[in-house]
Amino acid sequence: MKVSEVAQRAGVPLSAVKYYQREGLLPAGARSAPNQVAYGEEHVRRVRLVRALLETGGLSVAATKDVIAALDAEAAPLARTFQVAQHAMGARRVQESAPSGAARARVEALAAARGWCVTSDNPGFEAAARALDGLRSIGFDPPQEYLDAYAAAAGTAAAADLQALSGRGERDAVAELMVVGTVLGDPLFAGLRRLAQQDATRDAFPAPARGGRR
Repeated sequence: MKVSEVAQRAGVPLSAVKYYQREGLLPAGARSAPNQVAYGEEHVRRVRLVRALLETGGLSVAATKDVIAALDAEAAPLARTFQVAQHAMGARRVQESAPSGAARARVEALAAARGWCVTSDNPGFEAAARALDGLRSIGFDPPQEYLDAYAAAAGTAAAADLQALSGRGERDAVAELMVVGTVLGDPLFAGLRRLAQQDATRDAFPAPARGGRR
């Protein structure tokens, strides 16, 4: 198929596909004639993946290249692909201060208490620790039961992620879902949490009825 057909099949503007090509995010097509290049279904799938990483996941082009490279490394273990995706999500989009040692230690203790087998460079440590520092800056020092509840919810979500991987079959399909699920799982979790928050606060903080009546 032509590049214009790739764009149509993937549901993205042709200009976006050409941008992906310029940035090295899309593999080259097969030259079928001096002035003709043919593309296949693998290009359509890659365009959809790149779009999900860049537009929905909010990754930078550089981070997306790292993720794509990990996916294309056939000999690389899936754990390595997952690690690359996690670090891509943890890449700082704005200048952020380093978390305090106390906050980092508390997150480490929480992970250890739950028996999580994680590496010390997992970006989740810094992200969670910065969140704790932010909460403390407004005078809220999260009690242990608060953190335990969040950790339990995270564990449930992680188990669902792995369950979804078990039905994918081929390595490429598993790796792709692992990466996209890591990147898009964050906004999915955040969106559902917002819905749950509104429901949970309905009785605790009821909104006044229209017209000023309760």
